[in-house]
Amino acid sequence: MKKRIENHNLSEFERFVLFQKGTEPPFTGEYENHFEKGIYVCKNCGIPLYNSSDKFHSGCGWPAFDDEIPGAVFRQPDRDGRRTEIVCAYCGAHLGHVFLNEGFTLKNVRHCVNSVSLKFIPEGQKPPIDRMFFAGGCFWGVEHLFKQLEGVVDTRVGYMGGHRPNPTYEMVCTGVTGHYETVEVIFNPSKISEEELVRYFFEIHDFTQENGQGPDIGEQYRSVIFYTNDRQKSISEKIIEELRKRYRVTTKLKKASTFWLAEDYHQDYYEKTGKAPYCHYRRNVF
Repeated sequence: MKKRIENHNLSEFERFVLFQKGTEPPFTGEYENHFEKGIYVCKNCGIPLYNSSDKFHSGCGWPAFDDEIPGAVFRQPDRDGRRTEIVCAYCGAHLGHVFLNEGFTLKNVRHCVNSVSLKFIPEGQKPPIDRMFFAGGCFWGVEHLFKQLEGVVDTRVGYMGGHRPNPTYEMVCTGVTGHYETVEVIFNPSKISEEELVRYFFEIHDFTQENGQGPDIGEQYRSVIFYTNDRQKSISEKIIEELRKRYRVTTKLKKASTFWLAEDYHQDYYEKTGKAPYCHYRRNVF
């Protein structure tokens, strides 16, 4: 993780589960039999993790989901050497474990999650933070410009869209992993909208260039918007169609997938080096 985010309002037991990988007793959690419409966010950082539409009753004693919000949950080997642990992909807080091939739903997946790892946000209310993923050339420049936008609370650079796990920068640069250099944009929905983010993205890179950005040529530098929900998808589609009336738009629209964090030296690159982007700047395209 780029940095550990810790909510100082957590109880001692919540800290035990979220940071010491503890487990609440079965059939005791607040959300085991909770089926209101809305989303479940990480109790620690507030990022959306699960939709209520993917929740089901497993009878196992903990909240169960057969899918996650795209890019929100990271799987890793559990320290017991047998199970697969699931953590918040943003802050790393422990959620529970994921189990396959149990036959509970057609997806044949069960995310077994501690209630104390979650907070429910009713339908129609905004989460405290949300995320979108953008690829538009070298991620140094894209991140640098998004960091300057009011309402953006954090950014991280990494790799998304490929088929190889644990990609490195050297692997991605070969073009054989299928990943794009991607920026995770964490934003406050009460201060900035998805539409403002998407419009800003098109203003800070050349979306007409097909196989790269500026002097950086290669598939890993292509223009892509990775959406995490239907609202982000529809907004992006609307703006792309608006731009196509005037420009050739090469930007792809893809569902978010696993976000592999880039190496530390890539994070906040221009802040660390004092340099400036060489092909990213804000333009008037609308």
